[in-house]
Amino acid sequence: MLSATEEERNLLPPSARHESLANRQSLGIILPTFCEAENIESLIREIKDTKQDVLVLVIDDSSPDGTAGRVKKLQKEYSNILLLERPEKLGLGTAITDGFKAILSLENPPEHIITMDADYSHNPQAIPQLLATAEKGYDLVIGSRYLKGGKIVGWHILRRIISRVANLVASTMVGLRIHDCTSGFRCYSKEYIKSVIGCLHSQTYEIQIETVKQAWMRGFALTEMPIVFENRKRGKSKLTRTEFQGFLSYIVKAKLAILNRASKTQT
Repeated sequence: MLSATEEERNLLPPSARHESLANRQSLGIILPTFCEAENIESLIREIKDTKQDVLVLVIDDSSPDGTAGRVKKLQKEYSNILLLERPEKLGLGTAITDGFKAILSLENPPEHIITMDADYSHNPQAIPQLLATAEKGYDLVIGSRYLKGGKIVGWHILRRIISRVANLVASTMVGLRIHDCTSGFRCYSKEYIKSVIGCLHSQTYEIQIETVKQAWMRGFALTEMPIVFENRKRGKSKLTRTEFQGFLSYIVKAKLAILNRASKTQT
């Protein structure tokens, strides 16, 4: 668990460490990585090219391909790139939660935080629109593949079916009218993250459902915007069968929790 410790201060590159990032960036971006050495450098440069006042935090699970080394190289060039290296592959859910904690521990945390994949499935050119939607007053904005105007490029028909079914099951069982519950391209408000950080316990991909559920239960404003999702061009998918089973298990547990909450409210 992360807190404002010397360990977290060491996340800062040498050029920024003494300033404690006193000049607040308006946007933070969390990039969980495992074996993304082929993508990470060009992706960060493209994020920078969007001209946003952005802080990039890479959470790397000891990638054996040298992903962290690529990030450290970029830290010599950019003062607002942070790197958190974890000892092993610990799951997407814990990576995002650790990222939230690390950003909140900064002296001046950004007002909005975006999570996105590091494999180019999420187009960095969509970042300004995602942020602009959040700035209209939403605490959680989901980049939706299934909202009108959104689409998926490069997926086999079987994977499309699995994704559609997973989203249908998730939205139905959790009881929310969300087109894309499982999308990882999102923008969160700082206030939302501060409110829920102690209640996030997901290990893997179920973090996407857990954050939606927490927003709904606590009365935060959420919405979707259409995005184009493109299948990764380099590297391999990291979603395992065990993680998918854990995701389905979480959906059931989330539905039971919501039903229990509704029952207590009625009584």
